[in-house]
Amino acid sequence: MEITLAHYLTLGAILFAISVMGIFLNRKNVIIIMMSIELMLLAVNMNFVAFSHYLGDAAGQIFVFFILTVAAAESAIGLAILVVLFRNLNTVNVEELDRLKG
Repeated sequence: MEITLAHYLTLGAILFAISVMGIFLNRKNVIIIMMSIELMLLAVNMNFVAFSHYLGDAAGQIFVFFILTVAAAESAIGLAILVVLFRNLNTVNVEELDRLKG
């Protein structure tokens, strides 16, 4: 049995759906929301790589490197903000963040 493009796209769609469910079902914990966003980016990256390999073009794979670089920077900044929030509020609950209004 050969793995085709449809297999990769199906897996990417399943991962994307899991990440969307993670965002909508859990709106309380910021860490889980950030992990769901990262899973969403990885699902999209897998589709880019699958199409790039299928079409024989390296542009999709190069684009994935740029996305991963931006995602790593976004994760580092997001986790740094979460650490500061946890130190100030002792929680990572989204509902408690409304106390930050000026």
